[in-house]
Amino acid sequence: MRSGSWLVALALAALSACETVQTTQGGAVGIERKQSMSFMVSSADMDRSAAQAYAQVLADARKKGQLNQDPAQVARVRGIANRLIPSTAAFRSDAPGWKWEVNVVTTQEVNAWCMPGGKIAVYTGLITKLNITDEELAAVMGHEIAHALREHGRERASEQMTQQLGVQVLSVLTGINLETQLTDIILNVTLALPHSRTHETEADRIGVELAARSGFDPRAAVSLWQKMGKLGGDKPPEWLSTHPSDQTRTRDVQGYAERVMPLYEAARAR
Repeated sequence: MRSGSWLVALALAALSACETVQTTQGGAVGIERKQSMSFMVSSADMDRSAAQAYAQVLADARKKGQLNQDPAQVARVRGIANRLIPSTAAFRSDAPGWKWEVNVVTTQEVNAWCMPGGKIAVYTGLITKLNITDEELAAVMGHEIAHALREHGRERASEQMTQQLGVQVLSVLTGINLETQLTDIILNVTLALPHSRTHETEADRIGVELAARSGFDPRAAVSLWQKMGKLGGDKPPEWLSTHPSDQTRTRDVQGYAERVMPLYEAARAR
């Protein structure tokens, strides 16, 4: 076999090889699903590329005059994050030590997200259009942090890279920077592609537990998603396009919020 063919075969083997992992502890909500991750996409790779992607987003927002324009809003969002972050230890012992960043982007879009490694953005449209309470904002941020804890971004990047084997093999053979490609994938899965319903349900459940452990009433998740469901009339925001139905989500979140109420009461008593 020619050397080029060997390289192709090796690249294909490496790119298609996956490992089965459990990214988090189950917590009180009991998240136990095993996940399949490509060996080509490590947690460290994701964190490095996410930091680059996040820097690009912040630079673009800063150029447009949209970054952290309201000091009171920024202080509010960061204050909530500072309460939530220590509670991530219930799911991952390493998470409180991540290089967390929290910023607010001025835009009418109703959105928030957390990239791998704890890179958070909250859009002002979410705050103003929902007239959001601190407890509801904690539910949103807990939900987004849960995506990072469960490494949903890495899981989706692994799927994308597997689907693009031909492109990746060409990159190996020609020396194209795979890290640059991974940065582009992270931007795509964070800002453009919706999460699966499985990911959303996991994030909902972990989110209510993070809120409860941080002293935020987890039942606020119910009113939050009811508000989100009503936004825009019959057509919900694009952010909710693959989320479970309003009725299913409300029942699920309400049930899990009740399950973690003892954690909330304990946190409030401290």
